[in-house]
Amino acid sequence: MNPGRPSRPSRRRFVQGLALGGVAASSGLWRQAAVAAAPQVLSGSQFDLEIGTLPVNFTGAARVATVVNGQVPAPLLRWREGETVTLRVRNALPVTSSIHWHGMIVPADMDGVPGLSFMGIAPGTTYTYRFRVNQSGTYWYHSHSRFQEQTGLYGPIVIEPRGGERHRVERDYVVLLSDWSDTDPERIYATLKKHSSYYNFAQPSAGDFLRDARNGGMSAALAQRRMWNRMRMDPSDLADVSGHAYTLLMNGATPAANWTALFARGEKVKLRFINGASMTFFDVRIPGLAMTVVAADGQDIEPVTVDEFRIGTAETYDVIVAPQDDRAYTIFAQTMDRSGYARGTLAPRAGMRADVPALDPRLQLDMSDMMGGMSTMSHAGMTGVAAMEGGEGTHDAVSGMVMPQAQQAHVISVPGIDMRVDMPRTNLDDPGIGLRDNGRRVLTYADMHTPGAPISPDTQRDIELHLTGNMQRYMWSFDGRKFSEIQAVPLKHGERVRIRLVNDTMMTHPIHLHGMWSELESADGTFQVRKHTLVVQPAQAISYRVNADAIGRWAYHCHLLYHMEAGMFREVVVA
Repeated sequence: MNPGRPSRPSRRRFVQGLALGGVAASSGLWRQAAVAAAPQVLSGSQFDLEIGTLPVNFTGAARVATVVNGQVPAPLLRWREGETVTLRVRNALPVTSSIHWHGMIVPADMDGVPGLSFMGIAPGTTYTYRFRVNQSGTYWYHSHSRFQEQTGLYGPIVIEPRGGERHRVERDYVVLLSDWSDTDPERIYATLKKHSSYYNFAQPSAGDFLRDARNGGMSAALAQRRMWNRMRMDPSDLADVSGHAYTLLMNGATPAANWTALFARGEKVKLRFINGASMTFFDVRIPGLAMTVVAADGQDIEPVTVDEFRIGTAETYDVIVAPQDDRAYTIFAQTMDRSGYARGTLAPRAGMRADVPALDPRLQLDMSDMMGGMSTMSHAGMTGVAAMEGGEGTHDAVSGMVMPQAQQAHVISVPGIDMRVDMPRTNLDDPGIGLRDNGRRVLTYADMHTPGAPISPDTQRDIELHLTGNMQRYMWSFDGRKFSEIQAVPLKHGERVRIRLVNDTMMTHPIHLHGMWSELESADGTFQVRKHTLVVQPAQAISYRVNADAIGRWAYHCHLLYHMEAGMFREVVVA
């Protein structure tokens, strides 16, 4: 056991959220932050929002959340496409705050990123956001100031289309998923910087080694263990912060609180899923019900029916279900690392419950997650990184492309990079670790098709950027350089570019470009789907088109909050 590390959490701690459900303590001084039955909904074109604090108790421990208008999640904002909205945001905190309207195409000074688009909202002051709503669908908003998002400052947005909804339904619900920790996020971050696997309780054990030896022989088991040890990597590294530190919430309710959406038999019900978590990927299913996915990141897609989908942090998916039986159904959202879950209920009557599925087995990363499309991989210090340290070869700081002469065996190691994938895979039909061949129909990016033509039918320039990191040192970056060490990506106003992202890490990264749409294309260049956040799997490369039609300074970053704070953040300047 590592010095200073707590023992493995007990079963009681693991299910605290299920047992306690965030119910108020007997003193009556602390209350659950979310009232699932009656969330605050604000609609119209004029809004007054106040950022403040609220005592909460989700797990039996009294804590303080960062909230909007006295609740977490923040109020649901309902807008209409084509209208101009005015949002007066007062900061009642003792520190600077902000609100970013995630996925909204707005002027740069309305985007809400301190240091780029404005200076932030100082304590005791009010900042007025005003912009025309030129889109429709499901979006969300959150703080872009340090770790305030982790402590509760996030909320949903639903925008009514100018011409009415494309799909008629009888019921319409937001399902906002998030992760709450009783631990101060500053402490979580400091812990990750010192010991990146601190929250991972599924690391390979002696028992795992013996099992591998029985299944494949002692020599193969020893060779595999030597390989991972030599690379200083961990095949169980699926999530930096696990359910042992997080209580997973659905619309602000713990599993025991059982947030419930009502329906009548035969009705069509729209569920607007939003991943407002700081660090958690969720795999969502409703046992006994097929889900027809009709929108991704607020944009309509051609309907596709599935049993399950993975939703990365910051993504949104609209699904339609049609329950035919007079019974309850569990809305089950387990974490990608299978360390916890959020859950709610879809039922004909309040108070009903359905069985909660067991967590799926936790799987380890395999060679395709490490090497991509080749049989050997490049490890930092072996190949491909000399150009970043001034060794052989050259490196384009804007495009991120490593010139061929850098592919040498004798190069200088870069502290911020612990691996490099020379031949990343480009397939979009992989649902990801834990979902492959699980017997269910699982959504992939290959299934998604935005109707109509792309905004960027052709491109004038290609840019290649690498998602890089050193897990042991907890360093995250683009092209081996954190935000403070690298120049902005310049785009000319009106130009159309193709961005190719290469994931040189073994973690899955949701990448968000502010201010402009990202139009994902297949490996052969065919337009696939329009999104604001794109998930890049380990050892994968994806390409997407961007129309640089928004003048200003824009954030471009991984939406895993601690990765962003650790350096996986760049500025894009359109001028």
